Amino acid sequence: MWVVAGIVGIAGLCTVIEYSSLKNFKKDLWVFGIAMAAATAISIAKALNVTIPNPLDWIAAWFEPLGRSMKRMFD
Repeated sequence: MWVVAGIVGIAGLCTVIEYSSLKNFKKDLWVFGIAMAAATAISIAKALNVTIPNPLDWIAAWFEPLGRSMKRMFD
């Protein structure tokens, strides 16, 4: 549990530091906030030993039928 508290604390510290330079740029602040929230969530999940799927597996599953059809077309 201390690891999660450390991750949240470091993420909060990074947010406080970056907020001062981004407060005038609303779009950049939104992008930073979303990216920081995603990174914090993934870091907490890894700290709690949650299995995180590999995004390349999703991409491979998406393009596998296309590759098979192209292979049949050109063989």
